[in-house]
Amino acid sequence: METFLGLDYPTLWFLVVGGLFSGYAILDGFDFGAGAWHLFFKEENDRRIALNAVGPVWDGNEVWLVIAGGALFAGFPVLYASLFSGMYLPFMLFLVFIIFRAVSIEFRGKEPMKWWRRMWDISYSISSIMLAFLLGVVLGNVLQGLPINENHEYTGGPLLDFLNPYAIMVGITTLALFMAHGAIYLLMKTEGKLYAHIAILLKKGMIFFMVTFGITSLYTLLYIPHLSDSFRDSPALFVVPLAVFLSIANVPRLASKKKYQQAFIFTSLTAALLLVLVAIELYPTLLISTTDPENNITIYNAASSEKSLGIMLTIAAIGAPLVLFYTAFVYKTFRGKVKIDETSY
Repeated sequence: METFLGLDYPTLWFLVVGGLFSGYAILDGFDFGAGAWHLFFKEENDRRIALNAVGPVWDGNEVWLVIAGGALFAGFPVLYASLFSGMYLPFMLFLVFIIFRAVSIEFRGKEPMKWWRRMWDISYSISSIMLAFLLGVVLGNVLQGLPINENHEYTGGPLLDFLNPYAIMVGITTLALFMAHGAIYLLMKTEGKLYAHIAILLKKGMIFFMVTFGITSLYTLLYIPHLSDSFRDSPALFVVPLAVFLSIANVPRLASKKKYQQAFIFTSLTAALLLVLVAIELYPTLLISTTDPENNITIYNAASSEKSLGIMLTIAAIGAPLVLFYTAFVYKTFRGKVKIDETSY
């Protein structure tokens, strides 16, 4: 098996896909979170400012989802097929809500009537909440495992199997993290009374996240024991959950000092480290079979050919810096506080 930097190609592609989904969680996570708070803003001007805070960047953030999904399909087609057949309904709901969210952002300011804007405000906020929740639900099901047969085909029953207690808890925790992440982003973009209001909301959002994260972590340790196997085998890996704890603890500390840019770095780091935890808990498995461990989908039995992975790694090495440059350029261009003018939403 070919290797690069001491890692085989399937492992390298596993890291590439993980990095792309981490980038998506950080970037689209804060604008989902900002949208989740939208109905908490009562004044028209406050809602416009909050909407324009994410206006220049939300569609660019979704580029990371397209790239990550494409990388998953190209690198691990077996996983892609099994996961999408098992999670068909949540993925279709995700697609519906992402469409409604985009339409809400673009249509809201097209008419001046209050009922019109109110309708799209509700659509925008509910869509943002559901998108964050559904991402967590899919992640919860991946962590828990799906009924997969020896042909790597999903053999589950009812359509609502994906709404199991653990997946719901992970979904709520994901929403809570994104809401805290989004509140911090809005604090970097706003001022005056709205800024003061969001600062209060952030405190509530952090409490919401820490409570849900604690409950979900305890449930995981008690009822999903296979996720702790890697840590029992390699105690040195406990540095990662420790880093998660320290990262979370830093957010309220920095927020209390109004160092919101640094707090935003730590909510971003928290999201990334939690996905690192997921990677450690699963590797080299990609999707656990709840029917028989022999049917697990791993990075080896799900991967494309080594030649394909080698070519795609070369393309990724060229393309990834370009995406990072584009993202950095957009955020630098639109940095600073939001000002409302005639071109605003």
